[in-house]
Amino acid sequence: MSRVYVEEIAENLYMLRVDDYDTKYFEALWNIPEGITYNAYVLTTDEGAVLFDTWKQSYADLFLETLRRVVDPRDIKYAVVHHMEPDHSGSLPRLLDVNSDITVVGHPIARGLIVAFYGREPRFRAVKDLEVLDVGDEKLRFIHIPWLHWPDTIATFLENRKVLLSSDAFGGYGAPPSIYDDDPGVVERYMPMVRKYLATVVGHYREYIVKNIDKIASLGIDLEVVAPAHGLVWRRRPKTIVEFYRRLGNAEPEKGKIVVIYSSMYGFAQKTVNALVTEVLPQSTRVKTFGFTDVEQASIGDILGESIDAQAIVLCISNYEGRLFPTMEHVVKVLGQKVNAEKPIVVVNTYGWGKISEEYVRSLLAGTRLKLVDIVYIRGSPRAEDIERLRQAISKLL
Repeated sequence: MSRVYVEEIAENLYMLRVDDYDTKYFEALWNIPEGITYNAYVLTTDEGAVLFDTWKQSYADLFLETLRRVVDPRDIKYAVVHHMEPDHSGSLPRLLDVNSDITVVGHPIARGLIVAFYGREPRFRAVKDLEVLDVGDEKLRFIHIPWLHWPDTIATFLENRKVLLSSDAFGGYGAPPSIYDDDPGVVERYMPMVRKYLATVVGHYREYIVKNIDKIASLGIDLEVVAPAHGLVWRRRPKTIVEFYRRLGNAEPEKGKIVVIYSSMYGFAQKTVNALVTEVLPQSTRVKTFGFTDVEQASIGDILGESIDAQAIVLCISNYEGRLFPTMEHVVKVLGQKVNAEKPIVVVNTYGWGKISEEYVRSLLAGTRLKLVDIVYIRGSPRAEDIERLRQAISKLL
């Protein structure tokens, strides 16, 4: 049974959260042994309740059961869909089965997606950017924040209580043991999962992170609570998550952080990586290594999460049928797609009977912002002269 939380996070504003450990690969791509939460919110007023998002379809029955702990679904007047990604809209059809009088509120694009995804045509109210909806004494201001991470993404600012319901923005992977950011230890363990989430889910659109944060800031609103659709609710220090997103949106590097990614079929490239880490990289650097070997297959999501704020990246690549090792070729392409920041890269090619051409490596990086600064070729196991060439190449990164 999945763990469920029901919490009144502000007066008459309730959070409904389910912890999902059943999903092994988020978006059918990213390995998430840490799990993920789906956070919906309910605002009760004297003119009816407002629901903000639902849960993934596989939790639809549990969602309705949990919703009834707060409000009768027949008393819901509006259901706000912050964006139509099915992990947040998947329970909407079951809700409409119970109450077909609900008015669904969302970005103009969302109407067509409801029909396309679920074959339903509910009452629908398209909201303009910065439009205000009055429900009883409550004022709901809708803010379009496109590409965080769908084009139809909106956020809702509850003006009376200074709460931002931010959809996927400011969310993270993981199922923290608490609702709020009150415990610094919980926050410290959670932030790497935020970084991984941002890199894998929003990374391709990271410039929009900064644009939309600037847009929200320009409205002059005072955020006392940031309540995303995944992960922790930020009430103690909401600026912490906003600024963390801004820094990652800018792909600001952490000085001295080096990500080393390698493939090694028979141990030669691994010997090179061991020498790199123990003999070449200065002790002042913070090194994160990820390997693809006969006993280890690194998580590509973890690679992206650590790479987005790295100062530099080292790719140690073995040959495979005259090309890059296939998994490493995929990693290079995904780095270009998701991280795509101006980060220097050194490529180390360990080979037996044939080198990988520099032209081929550069072709893989073409169209990205990743900058190749050097290629070091090592035939078989590394020797003293190879270590020296590695040292010279690394000096161009730091």
